[in-house]
Amino acid sequence: MTKKSIKSDKNQRFSALTLLKSSHTAYAESPDKADLETFDNLYADRDYIITFDCPEFTSLCPVTGQPDFGAITIRYVPDKKCVESKSLKLYLFAFRNHNSFHEEVVNTILDKVVAVCKPRKAEVVGIFRPRGGIAIHVKAIHGDKINE
Repeated sequence: MTKKSIKSDKNQRFSALTLLKSSHTAYAESPDKADLETFDNLYADRDYIITFDCPEFTSLCPVTGQPDFGAITIRYVPDKKCVESKSLKLYLFAFRNHNSFHEEVVNTILDKVVAVCKPRKAEVVGIFRPRGGIAIHVKAIHGDKINE
């Protein structure tokens, strides 16, 4: 199928995007119960970088249950599939009531992105606000480093 025919057949191209088309938003109880949807990459013949900046990320400390606040940045070079942004928002929202260390959060997000869209390269960076006087920055990488 050519790019032109794929672009013109929206019903087929977007048929798997259930969250974006829904008028009702359902929030998953945890990240493992949240869906992350994809759509076809029309430009799979070239490398380009997609960046998602999520400055209002929250999760819970697994020991104290206290909220942790941070920013998550996801960058990837797509192959055949791209991550749909509304499903990503809902996926990240599922961490809000989820107990997890920062290192686990970042690696869990990377694993999910890699599993659903199989990018050529990907990285997830978490910059977490200080608690107890220490800020934590975590970066996980799939494939080679992404250069700009």
